[in-house]
This record gives sequence, structure tokens and C-alpha cells, in this order.
Amino acid sequence: MKKIWDISPSVNAHSLVFPGDTPYQQRWSATLSADCPVNVSALTLSPHVGAHADAPLHYDPQGAAVGSLDLTPYLGPCRVIHCIGCHPLVTWSDIAHATNKLPERVLVRTYQRMPQDRWDPDLAAFAPQTIARLADLGVTLIGIDTASIDPASSKTLPSHQVVRQRNLRVLENLLLDEVPEGDYELIALPLKLTQADASPVRAILRAL
Repeated sequence: MKKIWDISPSVNAHSLVFPGDTPYQQRWSATLSADCPVNVSALTLSPHVGAHADAPLHYDPQGAAVGSLDLTPYLGPCRVIHCIGCHPLVTWSDIAHATNKLPERVLVRTYQRMPQDRWDPDLAAFAPQTIARLADLGVTLIGIDTASIDPASSKTLPSHQVVRQRNLRVLENLLLDEVPEGDYELIALPLKLTQADASPVRAILRAL
């Protein structure tokens, strides 16, 4: 059986969220008892909690919702590239060592250990020029182990705008701590949320 790397951080009340976003909350609508045969919970959360796929609607008022997206970019050959400690932006020189014969999906690891229970205001993000060059090489999906492909303080979101212009897909908040640099099969399917700007994913990598 092929080895699997689970690259989804745990989702619970301690999960990091962008300041002002909706944190994970859970309550019980029904609990096991003599009168009730099941436990049933109700969840309140941002679709950007944990590993998630951004939809064009997230950064384009006329963009598609996540439930209408083609699933092809979220499934298939993928390369994990390490640029641990690069900051504040992932530049081309940070990843150039691993860009020969790229597959259509590229995930970038910037953390030695991803902070899963606290917000990192100094998160590393993509330089927009890096995304453009990846698109030029045929990449259709990019991912990162931080909460955003743009700096947390950005109001113009230049990397998201390059993604919009080049029609790329985005995964954020990936847990890549244990994943060696190299090539894998990515499986990270978003939910069919027909009006949402993002979706949680259970992202995994499998050995090729």
C-alpha cells in the first residue's frame, strides 16, 4: 500500500483563523439518551479554517463559488518544494532549485514547524512574480503551509490577483512539517458548497 502523508492540520476550537474571521465552534443539537439514539453536532466556522481551497469568489466579486470548480486541479501529480525560513515572500530564487519539469501542482513549505494553534502575523507569502512564473511553466494549483498566499497585512492582495488573472487554484494552511521535498500524488477535494468563497479540504499526499 502506498504511504500517505496527511497534510491537513487538526480542526477544533484552537484552530488559527485570520483576525476577524469566524473561529471553529461546535454545539450538540442532540445527544445520546433514552429518548435519542444519536449524537448530532452543529458547527459554526469559516470555510478558511484548517487546510482549505480558496475559490475565485474569495477575491473576485464575479468569481465562481467553490462548489462549481472543476476538481481536476485538486487531484494528481504534485511537487513539494522546501524554502524553510524564507520571509517575507517566497521568491523565484527560493524555489528555483526544484522547478525542473514541474507537475501541474506545487506546494511550498516555509515553516520548520507550522503553528497550528496561534495566528502568525508574520506569515510567509508568495511574491506575485513567483506565481506568474509558475503559471508560465504550466502550474495550475499552488499551495502553501501558511494562512495566505499574500502577506497578512496586505490590502491589495497582489498574489491573489495574479491567481485570478491566470485562473489558478489555491490551497492554504497545509501541514507540511513531515513531508520531504519531492514528488507525490495530491488529493485535496473541496466540498460542493455552491455559494461559498472557500471550502475545507482533507488534504493528503500519496507516494507515486
